[in-house]
Amino acid sequence: MRVSSLPGPVSNSLLCLIFLLQPLSTWSKLKIPIGTIFSKTPGWKDVFDAMNMAMEAHTASNSSAEFDLKFYVDNIDTEDAYKLTKIICRQFERGSYSLMGSVEPESFDILHSFSNTFEMPFITPWFPEKTSGEDDGNTDFSVQMKPDYHKGIVDLIVQYGWTSVIYIYHSTEGLYRLQNIYKAIPKNGFGSPVFHIQTARKVESAEETIQFLTELEQMDRESIKHIVLDSSASLAKQIIIKHVQTIVLGRRNYHYLMSGLILDEVWDASIPEFGAINITGLRIVRRESDLSKYFFSRWKAESSSPGREGISAEAALAFDNVNLLINIFNNLIRHSPEVFRSRRKGREKVECGDMTGSEKPAVWEFGQTILNSIRSTELNGLTGQISFDERGRRSNFTLDVVEMTSRGEQVITGTWSDSFGLTPNSKPNKHWRPVSPKQLSSNTYVMTTILEEPYMMLSKAVEGEMLSGNDRYEGYCKDLATLITSLTGIKFEIHPVKDGKYGSPDTNSPGGWNGMIGELVRREAEIAIAPLTINSQREQVADFTKPFMSLGISIMIKEPVKQRPGIFTFMNPLSLEIWMCVLFAYIGVSIVLFLVSRFSPYEWQIEESIAGTTVSNHFSVINSLWFALGAFMQQGIDITPRSISGRIVGGVWWFFSLILISSYTANLAAFLTVDRMDAPINSADDLAAQTEIEYGALDGGSTVQFLKNSKISVYSRMWEFMSSRSSVLTPTTAEGIMRVRESKGKYAFLIESSTNEYVNERQPCDTMKVGKNLDAKGYGIATVRGSHLSDVINLAVLNLTENGDLAKLKNRWWYDRSECTKDKEKAAKSELSLSHVAGIFYILICGLLLAMFVALLEFCYKASTESKKAKVPMSDAMKNKARLALSGGRDIDRIVLYGDTSAL
Repeated sequence: MRVSSLPGPVSNSLLCLIFLLQPLSTWSKLKIPIGTIFSKTPGWKDVFDAMNMAMEAHTASNSSAEFDLKFYVDNIDTEDAYKLTKIICRQFERGSYSLMGSVEPESFDILHSFSNTFEMPFITPWFPEKTSGEDDGNTDFSVQMKPDYHKGIVDLIVQYGWTSVIYIYHSTEGLYRLQNIYKAIPKNGFGSPVFHIQTARKVESAEETIQFLTELEQMDRESIKHIVLDSSASLAKQIIIKHVQTIVLGRRNYHYLMSGLILDEVWDASIPEFGAINITGLRIVRRESDLSKYFFSRWKAESSSPGREGISAEAALAFDNVNLLINIFNNLIRHSPEVFRSRRKGREKVECGDMTGSEKPAVWEFGQTILNSIRSTELNGLTGQISFDERGRRSNFTLDVVEMTSRGEQVITGTWSDSFGLTPNSKPNKHWRPVSPKQLSSNTYVMTTILEEPYMMLSKAVEGEMLSGNDRYEGYCKDLATLITSLTGIKFEIHPVKDGKYGSPDTNSPGGWNGMIGELVRREAEIAIAPLTINSQREQVADFTKPFMSLGISIMIKEPVKQRPGIFTFMNPLSLEIWMCVLFAYIGVSIVLFLVSRFSPYEWQIEESIAGTTVSNHFSVINSLWFALGAFMQQGIDITPRSISGRIVGGVWWFFSLILISSYTANLAAFLTVDRMDAPINSADDLAAQTEIEYGALDGGSTVQFLKNSKISVYSRMWEFMSSRSSVLTPTTAEGIMRVRESKGKYAFLIESSTNEYVNERQPCDTMKVGKNLDAKGYGIATVRGSHLSDVINLAVLNLTENGDLAKLKNRWWYDRSECTKDKEKAAKSELSLSHVAGIFYILICGLLLAMFVALLEFCYKASTESKKAKVPMSDAMKNKARLALSGGRDIDRIVLYGDTSAL
């Protein structure tokens, strides 16, 4: 093959390349010029390389052919109708037997019109979408290599059960394809479309696409979004990468369906973003055929771009275009060697003429012959079986349905053809075949974890002992990994995470994630066994097992100092309000008893004495108060009501006293035997309602994400407080716990309940958990998305849960190793001390002192009254009273009796 260039009057954008099939010694053979016109698209070099390879293959395999194909290639980058017309006419002047190539949709009508007017066959790898399916009833001299597959897009949408799709396109071609898809939407039994186009958007760049998706995400975060993306392969790759790296966008709730044949190109599996989101599409190149294997072996060896593993659909169609023309002219000359005799004799070429329309254009005399041969030809190419219908459209073709795996590899999940429609694979692909236990146990997998008590800690070596490998670590997760190994045979090599983080979206980290999740995304580790919370964001990039531990966000505060019992602790069982009500009830009952006793005739008594007949009533005010007090204290007294009304008052008072004293006694034991610790907060509501006590969480952890995304008003207020004071967020859990201990009760830390419970069991035993958990979640084992380890380890976790091994494991590392046991045993004894009951001793002493003081007042008062009546000095009267009090009446001879002997 020889390549030469031809000068011409066309603009500098015109590039002329001539491909010669035979060596110079065969110039006597029939020369068949092929006019080739291509627009300068991003992949035009691959197209030319593929055409060149087809020519070389034919030259090597058929050196005795009766003809030479000469391809005059005009590579244009203009949509100017005048310039395009001059190029077409120049191709006619060269004596072209047929035209081949493709131009922009805006210029296609001109090229198409020339082809039909001059009956010049025009073979194109692809039609502009707007002309697909058009049929005006006249003979169309254009033939399309690219199949019409928009019904395949519709069938895939129906197969997936999507009810709405978001259509994103980059060019006018995409808009025309959308119109064809819309027309092909099937109807259900009620005459309604089985799915609808939710929205359509034309984009110019990946940034604009991500901005559009972000707006959709902000309007609706919960729904699953199905996107039909119509763009070039380069733009689609940029969109996928930026989507995965954008934190606000989900991944597992997005599914991309590529409407163009862009999955034929190379999607580098080393780029983790390609495997982090659902991608489906159609592929036209039949890679399993012998022709494809031969082609790709040469394509890799001879390509000017080293490392090329694939080919674009456009280049593959151009390759088949050349092979189709070679096959056509081979067939024509073999069956009718004199078919082009007139051309050999120098018959005039097709010319554009004056193009005024005054004269009928001279058509290409062999145009119909060549067109009929094209339509009747069948051959196998890179894109499968090549055959055409009566309109020159590709027929009997098959496309592969492929999906992207988590490793960025393309897996064939079915086929679609114009004859049979969508056919899913009946057998699972080998990529999904379960791995045998023998294969699992033969490998050692890298396990990422994080150093945090009691989950994973460095082992303390005995003096003189050197620890290596997994023996350097101990903890709950280490034991959990050992149990999984014993059940499954899977061996792990423990590697603590490099950045010390759990895993959250981070645009500055490779793969868009940091921490343990980032290492899984980048495949630096196969599994993560750690206190790793399962959430929706992490589920989008990694696979999680069932939770091996259930927990929630809890509040840790510094344990309040135990209150010293007060002297009136015995009054705590009843509130001050109840004590005041009891006091008023006591006074009220006494008054009522006094009144009913005064008005009831049965309480009055007639007494006969030496002094005469007297009428008396025992329930004076003092006696009424004394009766009510004695009944309340559940003590017997020497007077009782005689009237029915008085007994009713006494009965209800006794019942009242019984219930009150019983309730008091029941609560008194608890208040006297338990040391009370009044926590400043008892719930998240208390925490959010005040500002004196600061509160925070682990920076970048799941707790922060929960509060940030929560729609509960209390949690939203808590996030506003924390976000306004960045100092409350801590880089590590240990720092947050230390801050609680050193804050003197002025800082609360939001932490997983399991860690909270563990820390509360460690010295110095000065922290405590308050309130209920803010949420419910679980720790799970994470694996690389799509990994064969996921199902096996998930079954192992379920087995350990059912057998109670996980519960034993938690008791071992949480409570069996508790450092606060002695304090708890001491508290359990509940021994009363003097400080608990000091108040009743004070009341007894005060009561005795009060009685003595009142007795002294009575003594003085009585002595004063007697001295006045007997007209004796006060001192004598007091001495006389003192003798009586001290002698008890035995020294009666020395006692002077005054007129009033009531003292005796």
